[in-house]
Amino acid sequence: MPRLRLFGPVAEAAGTKSDLLEGSSVEEVLDAARSRYGPHFAEQVQTCRIWVNGEARQPGVTLCDEDEVALLPPVSGG
Repeated sequence: MPRLRLFGPVAEAAGTKSDLLEGSSVEEVLDAARSRYGPHFAEQVQTCRIWVNGEARQPGVTLCDEDEVALLPPVSGG
């Protein structure tokens, strides 16, 4: 199963930093996560960038069991 890695507010909304979720695409993994973690999590996901195995990707990307999907929230700094 692909591993979902979460950071910042999206991790707080889910109550975890990592999870294994079934899905053969990024969108299927995110749908499973939205179902598991609820509406507040789903709101946070909308602002996140998606990375698969360390590279920026789109939701339609096909996944293998060993893949890692990371959700990175916006970062501000000064």
